[in-house]
Amino acid sequence: MTTPLLIVAVSRRLDADGPAGTPTHRTLADAATAQLHEAILAGDLAAGSALRLTDLAESLGMSMMPVREAIRRLESLGLVEVVPHKGAWVRELTLDDAHDTHEMRLLLEITAIERAAPRFTDRDTEKARAALDRHVSASQLGDQAAARQAHTDYHFAIYAAAGSRWLLRALEPVWQNSERYRFAGTRSPEAAAERHREHQAILAACMARDAVAAADALRVHIHNSRSRVIQKMTRLDDKDA
Repeated sequence: MTTPLLIVAVSRRLDADGPAGTPTHRTLADAATAQLHEAILAGDLAAGSALRLTDLAESLGMSMMPVREAIRRLESLGLVEVVPHKGAWVRELTLDDAHDTHEMRLLLEITAIERAAPRFTDRDTEKARAALDRHVSASQLGDQAAARQAHTDYHFAIYAAAGSRWLLRALEPVWQNSERYRFAGTRSPEAAAERHREHQAILAACMARDAVAAADALRVHIHNSRSRVIQKMTRLDDKDA
């Protein structure tokens, strides 16, 4: 099994540029964390799925020890719930949690971009633009894992310009949970085009070092993302009723 290229903040040290970049899997626990993380974000391990150590260890081709550590790390990101003597499972996706997650994104990401925009450099522009180009290419090819990585790289290339490691660390678990809801959102070509326009507007404001415009553009982006997620989740709830 090929290990996906993912952001797994708890399994590696954050570098000077923040969470964006390619992690190095130094241990079996790192590899297990990355593969389970991707399976959760992709929906292959659906919300509510039980995480049985023996089954996971066998599917990953490793002992239970690194898998147990991987589950602990994913629990720290809020993606997994563990109850002693009962087991572990992937956290449910709920409307309340979706709203809470996006509210926390607004709180943390607006703070980050307001600090980042006045400090934005040509190098920051290069990193963000390159990640955005990769996101478009991967999405067009249907490579969802690469598209998710590029999407994360784009946003964190911008937020890293804020110059605060602690702000990025605080954002990481909220971001990871938000990515689960992106999977539950609308995937139409129209929605993809709208997201790309929003990403371009955010970057343009940062390039102009306009903190107000950058915050406004990001606020629109997060609000629209939440609306797409809530709309699809509500439609699915109505269908199941």
